Amino acid sequence: MEMNVLDATDVVAVLVVDDQDAFRTAAKFLVGLTPGWEVAGEAESGEQGVSLASTLRPAIVLMDVNLPGISGIEATAQITSADPDVRVILMSTYAAEDLPAEAATCGAAGYIRKDEMTPDRLQALIASV
Repeated sequence: MEMNVLDATDVVAVLVVDDQDAFRTAAKFLVGLTPGWEVAGEAESGEQGVSLASTLRPAIVLMDVNLPGISGIEATAQITSADPDVRVILMSTYAAEDLPAEAATCGAAGYIRKDEMTPDRLQALIASV
């Protein structure tokens, strides 16, 4: 069954990928505050994120840019190549203009600074893509 991220009657599964436990906890809390969204899983490396995205098939992946092993940008490219319907949102403490050039071409649906993440901003970002 295909899930429309914008359909309020469906539960939107979200995978959180970040190498910092404290930020994963905060991101999971924000996902829980976002109406209709739920955490499907969490990963602490790019490789683990790719593997879990394949297994869990979330509608949304919140992906840190800097990860041990493969970067969040490479993990995003692999995830979106395998499943073009998944929406990956890159996250970092960087300003958007300071991201590596590959961030624009890796298949990410958008970018949000970690300090600007709120349930409303996450929903608006997803609704705009």
